[in-house]
Amino acid sequence: MSFFAGIDIGSTAIKIVIVDKDENIVAQSVSASGSMFYKYAKESLERLLQSVNLTFEDISYTVATGYGRKLYKEADETISEITANAVGARKAGEKFGIIRTIINLGGQDSKAISLDEEGNVTNFAMNDRCAAGTGKFLDVAAAKLEIGVDELAKYHFASGDTVLTINSTCAVFAESEIITLLGNEHKKEDIVAAIHYSIARRVAKLIKRVGLKEVVYFDGGPALNRGLVAALEEELSTKIAVADNPQTTTALGAALIAKEAYEEL
Repeated sequence: MSFFAGIDIGSTAIKIVIVDKDENIVAQSVSASGSMFYKYAKESLERLLQSVNLTFEDISYTVATGYGRKLYKEADETISEITANAVGARKAGEKFGIIRTIINLGGQDSKAISLDEEGNVTNFAMNDRCAAGTGKFLDVAAAKLEIGVDELAKYHFASGDTVLTINSTCAVFAESEIITLLGNEHKKEDIVAAIHYSIARRVAKLIKRVGLKEVVYFDGGPALNRGLVAALEEELSTKIAVADNPQTTTALGAALIAKEAYEEL
């Protein structure tokens, strides 16, 4: 039986998905990128294969995508994360309807992608890497608040009526605003809500550039944060679809593209 691998090598995490010839997900994983992208990606794939009793020889075709895609030497093909994300979102979001807009928050950038009815990318917009609207910014903010990233949602929903704002578009200056808010003895719950709404406003600006069309799908690690999802829904005035494993959406797209490429050989 043939299997196909999609490897999304991001700035902070390596996501891998293996699918079979029927496009069923056989295995998937998320691990830290570290400083040696190629080494860690290969080791992550090897561990994932072993977990389902497969070997490298069982993979018929591999597609790499993401920040470090060109470093993965064994890939049969490399593609842009925009393309892979679009394909993966359409597949992962099938139960929500036809995905027309994608919000992707990565470790170092944020993207808004617009699709047509057939799933083709018609437009996309990205922030710059300093912008305070990325997964890394959430990590830094949580550390400053001395709470876990996985606790952000709990703090968000416990916030009160105090409305705080974080206005800086640069992550460094936004971090300083957080420190100032803490120094002024504002509650952590209200600061977390301010962080989420700050990111939501930046995402809304990206969405405005590509045009909002429903269904809106949100992926990337920050999509696991229900507080951020709620802030985005309020800012965009629309329901947002989040799959069970939003971190692996782009890797899934790469795996599906690998299957298609192999069948065309």
